[in-house]
Amino acid sequence: MPLTPAQQRVYQFVQDYLQRNGSAPSYEEIRKHLGFRSLNAVSKHLKQLEQRGYLQSPWNNRKRALELLPVRSAGFSIPFLGVVAAGTPIEAVEVPESIEVPESFLSNGSHFALRVRGDSMVEEGIREGDILIIARQPHAENGQTVVALVRGEATVKKFYRQSGEVIELRPANSAMEPIRVRPDDVEIVGAVVGLLRHYRRF
Repeated sequence: MPLTPAQQRVYQFVQDYLQRNGSAPSYEEIRKHLGFRSLNAVSKHLKQLEQRGYLQSPWNNRKRALELLPVRSAGFSIPFLGVVAAGTPIEAVEVPESIEVPESFLSNGSHFALRVRGDSMVEEGIREGDILIIARQPHAENGQTVVALVRGEATVKKFYRQSGEVIELRPANSAMEPIRVRPDDVEIVGAVVGLLRHYRRF
């Protein structure tokens, strides 16, 4: 079963932290880095990862006792289509590239990848430079994180259909205002199903 975007972000962060530090992050470090509101949220995602065979906690739930298990899945190449705004909408630039992602990141159907620019989704754990894995779909449910075209320009936001024929594209950043448009002015391109992040030393 594919991981949710939040579970993938937790797994990726724990994996990178282990590689850089030689020990697992604390629950508080996971919570702070990924923007979760409580340690209970961190615990829930870690337990789900453990149930799915992605990690184990062999030492009676000590906070730094996480051990990642190898993910036995092949990589798949999907199109990389440029940059999408997590701020005000900007045009997605199509480039002739592809990117390899784990099978567990993919659901049924067609997928593509976009790199994030901006910080309007940081409270969802989506940061500038992240690569989003998108499942193509023309419709969205309330609360889904989507890539949408607003009058031809691409943005990533949470989707909500309001009464009175209004679509609200809501940022996950309390300092920013949502985008409200008529249904005719917005096109859903796909839903976010995964996230890749690279950590670099400067």
